[in-house]
Amino acid sequence: IIATIIGSAAAFAPTPVAKTTTSLNAFESELGAQPPLGFWDPLGMLDGADQERFDRLRYVEVKHGRIAQLAFLGQIVTRNGQHFDGAIDKAGDAYSSFPNGLAAILGDNAIPKEGVQQILIFIGILEVTLMSDWTESAEFPGDLRNGTFEGAWNKWNDKQKLQKRAVELNNGRA
Repeated sequence: IIATIIGSAAAFAPTPVAKTTTSLNAFESELGAQPPLGFWDPLGMLDGADQERFDRLRYVEVKHGRIAQLAFLGQIVTRNGQHFDGAIDKAGDAYSSFPNGLAAILGDNAIPKEGVQQILIFIGILEVTLMSDWTESAEFPGDLRNGTFEGAWNKWNDKQKLQKRAVELNNGRA
């Protein structure tokens, strides 16, 4: 009986893990490599990558995270019944007369296709004009200040700036 108990306890003992080195070690100390996952690249997109490739993928991650956060906020606000005042078109249809979520563009009472086209064109204009580093003065991937909003950002020290960026990354990943 004692041998059985000792044998079963050994099943839960930690086993030594061999130290391995990969090209990913270069990015394990980057911002965003934090508990509980640490550096996580399940698709191997950074295998053999250089800093430029990492920065591009980080920029895309931050951008998509921002879009996801805004979409989530939009869902919460409209599901709460809050809509713009006024008419959405010349026929006098109110913003609140259209359903929420995907039903607003795919449902029976959807926004007319011309309205959806206008929304997509507006997003394209934002993408080309405001949502890019057109001054090429970014301090880090995803920095789209373009020389504006300096007062708010510069009031923080370097540690606080890193913490703010880490929070944004985690919120975009959640």
